[in-house]
Amino acid sequence: MQHDAPGRRPLTRGEYIAAVVHLYRGELYRANSWRIRLDNTTNWAVITTAGILSFTFSVKEHSHWGLLLGLVLISIFLTFEARRYRFADIWYVRVRKIEQNFYGPILRGEPVGPAEQWGELFARDLVTPSFKITRLRALRSRLLHNYWPIYGVLIASWAVKVLVHPDTATSWEIVRDRLTIGALPWWSAFAFLGLFLATAILVVFLAPPALEGEIDPWSFQP
Repeated sequence: MQHDAPGRRPLTRGEYIAAVVHLYRGELYRANSWRIRLDNTTNWAVITTAGILSFTFSVKEHSHWGLLLGLVLISIFLTFEARRYRFADIWYVRVRKIEQNFYGPILRGEPVGPAEQWGELFARDLVTPSFKITRLRALRSRLLHNYWPIYGVLIASWAVKVLVHPDTATSWEIVRDRLTIGALPWWSAFAFLGLFLATAILVVFLAPPALEGEIDPWSFQP
């Protein structure tokens, strides 16, 4: 028995609604799955930070550079999370398109959605998916929403390690001695920290601004 090729027979209204509902469920599942992946990366960063703190303060001989190198390690997690965020954003944008242009008009009793030919645009994105945000914007988003407190804890702990641990430094000479590690001069730690902070500031201020009316999918803010 021969069957009509998909798309030759126009869908009835009931078939169209059923198809969109199943599509919405699938896209929502993908968005939630990627949300869990984002949370897992943040959890790894938090656990790693706790391990670095425990190692650095467990023995007085452990160098303060462990905390500074921890900034690099956490930045690797930030990079991973930014990449996952770009993928998560693909599914979230699709979910929002369906909610705005399909469910929204139904609930308001309107005949059409706010975006003209949204179905055609949605179909194109299904055939040829593309990222909706740049790498820099993804880094900025994850840095501001999740990672700045982690960086803040590491930097504050570094200051405590240098000034207080294992005992309070009572002079600048003692601080300089603690900052000097082997062949590394005392100012190398400040240079490293300054370079790191400058890079973070550049990421925040050089990332292109969000479009008008755009909502960050994971900020949970209206």
